[in-house]
Amino acid sequence: MSDMQLKSKGRRWVPSNKVVLGLLVFALVITLARYAGLLPDALHRLPEQLVPPLAGVLDVIFNFVKDDLHLIDLTRFFTGILQWMIDASSNIFYGKRRWPNLEPIPWTSLAAVAGVVGYYLGGWRLAALGAGTFVWTALIGQWKIAMETLSVLAVAAPLAFIIGLLLGICSWKSKRVEMALMPILSLLQTIPFFTYLLPAVIFFKVGPTAGAVATTIYAIPPMILMTTLGLKKVSPEVVEAGKMSGCSRWQMLRYVYLPSARTEILVGVNQVIMLSLAMVVLTAFIGMPGLGAKLLAMMGSFKLGRSVEIGITIVLVAVMLDRLSKAWVVKQPVHFEKGTSWVVRHKYLVLSFVAFFGCMIIAQFWEIAAEIGRKQDFSQGKALDAYVKYDLLQNPVLKAVTYGLRVFMNNYVLIPFRNFLLSIPMPAFIAIVVAIAWQMAGRKQALIALAFFSWVALSGWWDRSVITIYYVLTSTAVAAIIAIPLAVWGASPPAQRIDFSRGINVDLVVGLISLAFRRLIIFVASMIVAGVLRYILWSLGVFGDAEVLGTSYTLTFWAIFAVSFYVMWRFLGQMMRDTFLLLAADTAQTFPSFVYLLPAIMLFSITPIAVLFAIMIFAMVPLIRYTIEGLRNVPPEMLESADMSGSNRMQKLWFVQFPLALPTMAVGFNQALMFAFFMTMIAAYIGTVDLGQELQRTLAGTDLGKNFVLGLNVAFMALSFDLVINKWAADKKKILGLD
Repeated sequence: MSDMQLKSKGRRWVPSNKVVLGLLVFALVITLARYAGLLPDALHRLPEQLVPPLAGVLDVIFNFVKDDLHLIDLTRFFTGILQWMIDASSNIFYGKRRWPNLEPIPWTSLAAVAGVVGYYLGGWRLAALGAGTFVWTALIGQWKIAMETLSVLAVAAPLAFIIGLLLGICSWKSKRVEMALMPILSLLQTIPFFTYLLPAVIFFKVGPTAGAVATTIYAIPPMILMTTLGLKKVSPEVVEAGKMSGCSRWQMLRYVYLPSARTEILVGVNQVIMLSLAMVVLTAFIGMPGLGAKLLAMMGSFKLGRSVEIGITIVLVAVMLDRLSKAWVVKQPVHFEKGTSWVVRHKYLVLSFVAFFGCMIIAQFWEIAAEIGRKQDFSQGKALDAYVKYDLLQNPVLKAVTYGLRVFMNNYVLIPFRNFLLSIPMPAFIAIVVAIAWQMAGRKQALIALAFFSWVALSGWWDRSVITIYYVLTSTAVAAIIAIPLAVWGASPPAQRIDFSRGINVDLVVGLISLAFRRLIIFVASMIVAGVLRYILWSLGVFGDAEVLGTSYTLTFWAIFAVSFYVMWRFLGQMMRDTFLLLAADTAQTFPSFVYLLPAIMLFSITPIAVLFAIMIFAMVPLIRYTIEGLRNVPPEMLESADMSGSNRMQKLWFVQFPLALPTMAVGFNQALMFAFFMTMIAAYIGTVDLGQELQRTLAGTDLGKNFVLGLNVAFMALSFDLVINKWAADKKKILGLD
């Protein structure tokens, strides 16, 4: 198609380019004027007297709703009901002395039931995962705090499911309701979690009730979206059959629509459970007891070993709930012949009851089957803490590397880039954002970005917002530099024997780098395992009175290292590269987000690179996953054509695979930006000077207006990136014919 045809077919292209160029020229001119000292201060930053009192207006509205409309009286009434529900679940899970005044459930009973449920849903592997999670939690000494978390989760997740299901049905029934809900849901999914916490504290008191409310609201959006999607996808033939059988409107919903939308609804349930678990850990900031509170306390005292143990528990619980709920999605109902006995039809339910009460009876006679005390657990957190503090962090090579990285990145990359962004006048910054949005996604997305960034400018928090963007962009860029090569390595064909007979070529170099990287991963993991196990043996007195650096101590380390290296090479070495990377990415995503702050501080102190390191790890997850997916889905015929044309591995990657995988990779980049915005708010815990720090400060008071203004700033910036990148990726897929 010629240029003239493009211009006549889509008239917007020529003026769009002129608008983009005009915006960029405008931004350049006023930025240079600022550097030359010719730009008035009023055009660099909005004068304080011109900043509208948005927080004050919102405070007036909130106080009117809270006090004059007596919303707080209504919420305090519901607080009592919610507290009663949490007390009941707490009593059942860990024996809190409230109604129904039962003894705590023995850990063996819950482990046995989880094993039976896992076997019913997915066989022995899920049974081992379900039972093993509870066995680990008990043996590691974290049973009570884990049950505190699950007792709130058992209340919040069902509430989110019920509310989300009802709102999803309303959204499906009414187009107006759907149009009203969709922008709210988009906002709720991008707004920082700190913004959920303060209103929950004000209206529902500090503690588990506020945590349950914040968790419920946080988990509702995916349930609404998946319910609406599932009901819309019900086949017209199924609907027609229901009408022909004379079903009423309620019967159509109950027996036709909801069963037909079962898969999507259960996917929504899976998302509700995962988001609830993530939020119920984060609500430790507002006094929620459980795993999150203990983890926060361990981080405050720099106890990495025990923090890792708690993190592993949270990962296991998350993976268990995720796998069980996903298995529930794909499991189809089993039908029995007429006359089959009730016991046969419900054999797994009967087996669960037998296992549950059998373990309760055993627990009456064998105390350790009921509860594992503090002196009986197998926690090795202290040993790991000692290894990190006295061995790993004292390593001279590690010290030299981290010091060099800290000096270089802080002095020559991060701080100069931050200062450059802050030096750009506000109108120029907005013009650049709008120009990029227009060029990538079109006029509509550009105007939305203009509206969102205008709000940020008028909020009075422009510099803090720019610093937030600086953290997000730098961490995502560094994550992409590391994650994309890793994903390319993971998505490439299985490793083959290195051939030296053809001399030095691209394939030989790539093969050697791949081999060295695989062995490096196993080497580092073996060093950590050997160090931890050696400290455990030392703490148990195996070495007697020998010095810590004695011969037996050193020989033990290298012996354990050799065994662990062989075991990892034997098993992990045979694992497919993409499987290994995706497993690592899933683990990193389910690990509690603020655990990453601790190694960042230990390695880099409280500096900009420490913040970047913590955010980068979290942002790498979607980049790895979507890059692997994009490269995997390149049509085989395109790869065959490249091979037939004589392309080598690098040419095929750069000129065939990357261009076709780019739309999928863009989705991963967008997700990485969203993860980075989320993690930037968490990083406020170690003293950033961005919006996250101000949001965290609002939790100490009742400044709801400021809390919402800051939260909307983060949400609007994140939504601007999200809308532009998603639109660009969708357009690119259409051009490449990948839809």
